[in-house]
Amino acid sequence: MDKAFDLAKERYSELGVDVELSMKRLANISISLHCWQGDDVSGFESEEGLTGGGIQATGNYPGRARTAEELRQDLNKTYGLIPGAHRLNLHAIYAETGGRKVDRNEIDSSHFTAWVDWAKANRHGLDFNPTYFSHPLAESGMTLTNPDPQIRQFWVEHGIATRKISAFFGKALGAPCVNNVWIPDGYKDIPADRKHPRELLLQSLNSIFAEKLDTNYNLDAVECKLFGIGSESYVAGSHEFYMGYAVRNNILLTLDAGHFHPTEVISDKLSSILFYVPEVLLHVSRGVRWDSDHVVILSDELRAIAEELVRGDYLNRVHIGLDFFDASINRIAAWVIGTRCMLKALLIALLEPTDRLRQSELEGDYTTRLAIMEELKTMPYGTIWDAYCERHNTPVGMKWMDEVKRYESEILTKR
Repeated sequence: MDKAFDLAKERYSELGVDVELSMKRLANISISLHCWQGDDVSGFESEEGLTGGGIQATGNYPGRARTAEELRQDLNKTYGLIPGAHRLNLHAIYAETGGRKVDRNEIDSSHFTAWVDWAKANRHGLDFNPTYFSHPLAESGMTLTNPDPQIRQFWVEHGIATRKISAFFGKALGAPCVNNVWIPDGYKDIPADRKHPRELLLQSLNSIFAEKLDTNYNLDAVECKLFGIGSESYVAGSHEFYMGYAVRNNILLTLDAGHFHPTEVISDKLSSILFYVPEVLLHVSRGVRWDSDHVVILSDELRAIAEELVRGDYLNRVHIGLDFFDASINRIAAWVIGTRCMLKALLIALLEPTDRLRQSELEGDYTTRLAIMEELKTMPYGTIWDAYCERHNTPVGMKWMDEVKRYESEILTKR
C-alpha cells in the first residue's frame, strides 16, 4: 500500500495536485445519511409503513429495522464502514413516543431525546424533515395546499413543530440542523386551476416560517419536484415556485437528483442557484427513468456534482445529504455503497488541478484543458481512496462487504 500510494502521489504531483491536502479537505466533509433506507420509510408511528403520498419502497430483503433501537444498531454498523465523520437525516415519523399515540402536529423535542443522546455519543450531527405523507390527512394527496382549512392548519402546525425540533437538535449538538420541507401535493391529471394551490402553499409556508429561529441551530430548506406517484400532471411545489420562495425569504433550496426531468442534471444548476440563495441542500439520489431513488453509484452525474462543488468553491455552502431506499438488497450495504461512492466522487474532484484547468480555459487553451480532463480519468484515485480508508480505520476495498455479510448472518436474518 505505501509504495503504491507514493507512486500515486507522484503522478498527481506531476499535475500540480497536493494529495495530502485533498485528503485533508475530504475529511472535513460530512455526508448526511438518510435514516429511511434502514426501514423502507416505515417509521415508528404504526406497523403499516408507507400508505401513499408519492413515495414507494420496493423489495422485501430480510432484516428491516423494526424499532429505533434496531435502526440505531444498523446505523452504528454502517458508520463504522464509512471513512470520516458524518451526520444523520431523520424524518418526523421516527419519533419515539413510548407507545403513546402522538399526532404529527403534537410532536416535540421530548420524542427525539434518544436520537440526540445517540448522536451526541457518536459525534453525529442531525438533520430533519417534516413528514407530509403516510397519514390519513394526506390520503387526498393535498397537505399544505388542501382546500380544507382545518386539514391545511394541521399540516402547518406539523411544520412549525418540526422547526422547533430542528432548532433543539442544533442547539443540543452544537451544529445547525437543516429542516427540509417537501410535500407531495399535486394532481394525477391536468388541473383546471394551477394558481390556487400555489396561493395556499404560499400562505402555509409563510405561517410555518413566521417565527424567526436562530440559524446557528436551524436552517430552513424547501424541496421542489417535477412529478410524483399520483401527481404526474401537476405538482404545486415546482422548481420555479420554490426557487422564488427561497430567494425571496433567504432560505435554502433543496435539489434532489431525481426530482427533475430525466434529461436535467442538478450539477448544471448549482453555479446559477448559488448566486441567489445563501446555501443549498442536496439530496443525492439516482433515478432510473423516473424518481426511483436507486442506490447512489459512482456515475458521471455524481462525479459532475462533486466537481461543481469543488470547482465553484461551494463546499462550505452546500449540505450533502443522501436520499434513496432500496428494499431489494441488504440495507446496510446500500447505505455503505451510496455514501462511499459520494465520498469517492468528492475525492476525485479534490484531486483535480482545478486552477490549472481554469487557467487553460481563460487563456483559450482548450486543447490542454481537454487533455488534462481525459488524463484524470485514468489517474490512480483508487489507490488514494484505499489509503484514505486505511487512515480512517475503515475497511479497504471489498473487506467492508465481509463485515456486512457477517452482520447479516448474526443479526439481520434473526429478525
